[in-house]
Amino acid sequence: MCLIPHVRRKTSLPLIAAGGIGTGAGMLAAFALGAEGVQIGTRFALTTESSAHEAFKQLCLSLNEGDTKLLLKKVSPTRLVKGTFTTAVEEAESRGATVEELRELLGKGRAKKGIFEGNLEEGELEIGQIASLFRDELSVADVMKEIISDFNQGMEQIRNLTSF
Repeated sequence: MCLIPHVRRKTSLPLIAAGGIGTGAGMLAAFALGAEGVQIGTRFALTTESSAHEAFKQLCLSLNEGDTKLLLKKVSPTRLVKGTFTTAVEEAESRGATVEELRELLGKGRAKKGIFEGNLEEGELEIGQIASLFRDELSVADVMKEIISDFNQGMEQIRNLTSF
């Protein structure tokens, strides 16, 4: 969120905020900071219509704050659910693995294996930190209703603030 005003100062182009937005309150905050739109990833990855494997979705819906970690910064910074694969990545990174070694560890199709095939042990389990806020696998329609309702409640709270 702190980057939105910085980017807003640098451009007059439409600004789409992304990362950590999955609720109406998050969307409202992004708009208040200067965004004209938002990109919501994690929340929609955990819907009934999502092509993610059910085991992956259920794991993500059970996460608590701190159950993910940002890794693979040399390759492409990626937030992963902590587990067997993240332990292997952390060990490789702590011994100073090269980009090539990290890419080899990633291998081909590891994200597919975890996210879409449901192999929670060997797969790469990418998900946003905001996943810890969600407990229910809803339809996209219900997620949209929830986001819009939450956004409107936030707007009403702001309207009811007393002036300073």
